[in-house]
Amino acid sequence: MYTFLTTSPWADYELIDAGNFEKLERFGQHILARPEPQAIWDPHLPASEWQRANATFNREKGSQERGQWKIKPGTPEQWLIGYERPDGLKLRFRLGMSSFKHVGLFPEQDPNWQFIYNQTRKRKAAVPRVLNLFAYTGAATLAARAAGADVTHLDSVKQVNFWARDNMEASNLDGVRWLVEDAMKYVRREVKRGSKYQGLILDPPAYGRGPNGEKWQLEDELNEMLKLCKELLDPEDHFFLVNLYSLGFSALILDNLVGEIFPAMRDKREIGEIYLHDAAARKLPLGTFCRFAT
Repeated sequence: MYTFLTTSPWADYELIDAGNFEKLERFGQHILARPEPQAIWDPHLPASEWQRANATFNREKGSQERGQWKIKPGTPEQWLIGYERPDGLKLRFRLGMSSFKHVGLFPEQDPNWQFIYNQTRKRKAAVPRVLNLFAYTGAATLAARAAGADVTHLDSVKQVNFWARDNMEASNLDGVRWLVEDAMKYVRREVKRGSKYQGLILDPPAYGRGPNGEKWQLEDELNEMLKLCKELLDPEDHFFLVNLYSLGFSALILDNLVGEIFPAMRDKREIGEIYLHDAAARKLPLGTFCRFAT
């Protein structure tokens, strides 16, 4: 089933406007303006509204990601925001302004965090095992942990794992297993060990490096990664989620891959796009996803 997912109303986050390859967002009390290559239309709001931003990211010449923040006096470089949902999921996240325009959180993933939380609680296993690969600052990890899972959080960047640990502590959680590892190498070893998980979460980048320089190229590695993940899933009791943010990577590619590798889930899977909507109700596409559960 082809589906569009978007964020539910959230007190500490909103996409205020998007356009001219930029987005204007509020995180808690602070408004940020930063690049967004998918926002090719004109902004809805006048320039005076964009000038309200507490911090604006300016890209380095010739770079799509790297740059510097111009921060107004009195604006902290790090702060906490809350996240609470009617189903009981309640977390806190530490945000910070990185030199790659990111702030440590991808708010469009809200519907997937709710999926993880609710599907973890539906597992038959007394303590479901969940593996989060390419786990970044751990919002998905914490959603599974808050639902009672035994969670392994894997990312190849040590500093990112420290950030995720801060989010865990801010959310009054504990017990997560932290790994600084190459995802492909770890999954291959887990398959050889015969490990099984009731939940698997993947949010791989288009391109990346493991801790020892291992190369990750999405179009070259994803097929094998999904095949290995099938071997790791508990055949009777599981949920699965893969999310991609790669310009030009169609959801139809995921449809073909998942359809071939997980044929039994053909009628159970959701597949499609994730977006954020601004105050003018325009939809900003921010990735493709596939998810299913037994």
